[in-house]
Amino acid sequence: MSDNNVPEIMTELRQDIVRVPKVISEASGIVIFGKRIRSIIFTTDIAIIRNTDADAVIAVYPFTPHPAITKSIIEAADIPVFSGVAGGLTHGARSAYMGMFAESQGSLGVVVNGPTPVDTIRAIYDVVDVPVIATVTSKYSKIKEKLEAGVDIINISAGKDTVEAVSHFRQKYPKLPIIATGGPDESTIEATIEAGANAITYTPPSNGVLFSKKMEKYRKMEYDENHQ
Repeated sequence: MSDNNVPEIMTELRQDIVRVPKVISEASGIVIFGKRIRSIIFTTDIAIIRNTDADAVIAVYPFTPHPAITKSIIEAADIPVFSGVAGGLTHGARSAYMGMFAESQGSLGVVVNGPTPVDTIRAIYDVVDVPVIATVTSKYSKIKEKLEAGVDIINISAGKDTVEAVSHFRQKYPKLPIIATGGPDESTIEATIEAGANAITYTPPSNGVLFSKKMEKYRKMEYDENHQ
């Protein structure tokens, strides 16, 4: 059945959702516990998480991972969540506990940042029964030891060099599941998929930008009503 023939049910109250670029559907996806994940929205905004057609959400943020944040996002989400549990400052036993907490709350996977020590990855891997995802920031990142320590998936976020990094690691690890940032438009997303990414992370417009567009719509409605 082609995409043009796929039935879609939408109500009046839920029509303003954040849609991921359609080109992401060309990715192979990664099947985790029977769920195929192609599109992953990168946000911790609960309102956006509740109103998107993405397959999953990656909930990482530039602060120390905290159980209250993880719990709130997972409870609000109606799609699978990959939760950040370790990074440059948070590691060791705390990260292992965060991983256990995230899994117990329903996370589909746990995410560790680039600087996470191998010992911390091993500690997390030993106590969770969900995939461990390691963020990779360049093609020069040393991932061999991390893969050996228990990393199941890599998440490549190398800025303008992401396509090159994806191609590099795909050639080196033909069967490794790869998530990658898609870049600013459909052409960069397509290039990332062609380079070997199985799933794409998409950064949505901010809540402020989305609300601004809605306010413009409301102003036009009021103008039209007053000039009939």
